[in-house]
Amino acid sequence: MKIVIFGLTISSSWGNGHATLWRGLCKNLVRMGHDVVFYERDVPYYAGARDLYELPGGRLELYTSWETIRTRARSDVSDADAAFVTSYCPDGLVATELVADQEKALRIFYDLDTPITLARLRAGDDVPYIGPRGLVDFDLVLSFTGGGRVFDEFRSHLGARRIDALYGHVDPEIHRPVAPQPHYRAQLSYLGTYSQDRQQTLQSLFVEPALRRRDLRFLIGGAQYPPDFPWSPNIYFVRHLPPSEHAAFFGSSRMTLNITRKAMAEMGWCPSGRLFEAAACGSPLLSDTWQGIDEFFEPGAEIVLASDENDALAALEIGDQELRTIAQRARERTLCQHSSTRRAEQLIGLLEGAKGAGRHEPAPELADQEI
Repeated sequence: MKIVIFGLTISSSWGNGHATLWRGLCKNLVRMGHDVVFYERDVPYYAGARDLYELPGGRLELYTSWETIRTRARSDVSDADAAFVTSYCPDGLVATELVADQEKALRIFYDLDTPITLARLRAGDDVPYIGPRGLVDFDLVLSFTGGGRVFDEFRSHLGARRIDALYGHVDPEIHRPVAPQPHYRAQLSYLGTYSQDRQQTLQSLFVEPALRRRDLRFLIGGAQYPPDFPWSPNIYFVRHLPPSEHAAFFGSSRMTLNITRKAMAEMGWCPSGRLFEAAACGSPLLSDTWQGIDEFFEPGAEIVLASDENDALAALEIGDQELRTIAQRARERTLCQHSSTRRAEQLIGLLEGAKGAGRHEPAPELADQEI
């Protein structure tokens, strides 16, 4: 297949989860023999922290404005087999018009920010990457978050016809066990961009345990942490880490913490890419809990769950051998079920299923009304 993607970014992993996921998918799609083109608007926010400059085996199209690539994009889409528009694509609305106005390619919308999309809809706010026709023009809608309630909302609020989940994943060639590094050493680590809707959980499962265990070293890696973050002397910090450093970060701590954004946790079935990355690196996982997490890892056997600071403190007391066993089981399951290779295979299966069902025309009752 020739696959064309209009996305947020693949060139910079700074402050977003899109880039790492697309890199893993695109690498494996190319290895499977598919032709991949990724269109990304070249914005200063990501240009200043770019850590990928070309798409190996594919084509990365960085552009300054839609007008400069409109003709080239139309040409690519005209002979594509599948054309994607993603959430938070800066030119999502005009890209949707282009994708809808052609007769060959499957039209795919991939929402990597499902909880944000649905929260804005419920609040009556505009969703900047979805136009007034909703998703009626797409042959397949993919969601980063699963669960029947999510799918029902996409159908009822946005007119989605065919919808499925395409969860996060990990590239085990990048995220793998490596030798520990002294500067990343910690009893408990956490890797993530600062987010206000994760702060309460981070306070409970990380900051409070650090305050109560001043004898232990805690480590945060990420970006955008505010000056008033509640640091303590035993909480250390490293700024944004490129994917090439994630393995050393995860592998140098005795246990690493996963925290899910509030809107995602409320929906359930929302594994983050970081969860699979840490597991692939062989790091024991401590995580907040949400509905559906047991479909990805078995609590107690492959992952340790915590609801409050007492749970987190108890997790820090687990013996070394038990932690090694938990980590090994999680790594084995991740490599089998949650690798980028596996997700690329699932994606092609979903595209082939949509192709077999055939392209559809907008429903008359939805075609001319605002969603």
